[in-house]
Amino acid sequence: MADVSFVARKFLDVPYASISPSQKLDIYLPEQGEGPFPVLMVIHGGGFMIGDKRDVHLLPFLGALGLGFAVVSVEYRLSREAIFPAAVQDVKTAVRWVRAKQEKYSLDGSRIAACGGSAGGNLAVMLGVTGNTSAFDDQVLGNLDFSSEVQAVVDWFGPVDFLHMDEQILQNGIGVPDHNEPFSPESQYLGAPIQSVPEKVEQANPYLYLHAGLPPFFIQHGDIDPLVPVQQSIALHNALQQYLGPDQLQFEIIPGAEHGDPKFETTENMAKVFKFLRAHLF
Repeated sequence: MADVSFVARKFLDVPYASISPSQKLDIYLPEQGEGPFPVLMVIHGGGFMIGDKRDVHLLPFLGALGLGFAVVSVEYRLSREAIFPAAVQDVKTAVRWVRAKQEKYSLDGSRIAACGGSAGGNLAVMLGVTGNTSAFDDQVLGNLDFSSEVQAVVDWFGPVDFLHMDEQILQNGIGVPDHNEPFSPESQYLGAPIQSVPEKVEQANPYLYLHAGLPPFFIQHGDIDPLVPVQQSIALHNALQQYLGPDQLQFEIIPGAEHGDPKFETTENMAKVFKFLRAHLF
């Protein structure tokens, strides 16, 4: 777990819905300023099965506090508790909650970026592409009067095309092609072997929802990722090019980087991420 004691202004374990104890978030505010602050919403990874909003991968994103961002780290229902679409519904509900409570916590609900790695990358992308659809709306979760749209997306090595992952792993010659297995994270997330529920896979991947007016995207992926093949992000980038111009879409393959590689969290790379976010939220 990350030591967040150095952040002076914070609100921890704040519920954003009431269906599950998992539906909580942490809010970190810059040390100085009245706000309202643009929001960097961080979504943890873990194959939709494990992970925590306060894991060590949060720490690099807390560097945004010094640049005038608020950081909101979101917990969501994992697959052992609730299968798809629960996680998507939860992160969308968290965005709506931020807008509903923005004045109380000095947040700017008109400037929200979604950031995540691995499964969190998938959920960040889903936030980016589903802002205009009611497909995941659930009255029980609350705050449906508020939009779940985000204004920017940072996607690190997110799986976005579950049914082609094994094929791509075999092409690359690295990793184990086991995503089609009943025990795979993707199958557990959907509640069935992914090959047996292709329509559900389509609903859990972003391509179904692409449309004009998408927010800016910054995508990064390692070229030797053995878990989520780099082709996943290459294909997403190619698809997004039909909707976003070069000033709205950045894509970088990081040489020699594996899944969750420390190369993503270096000071140099975080500076690229923060530059992108400042360009589109300030």
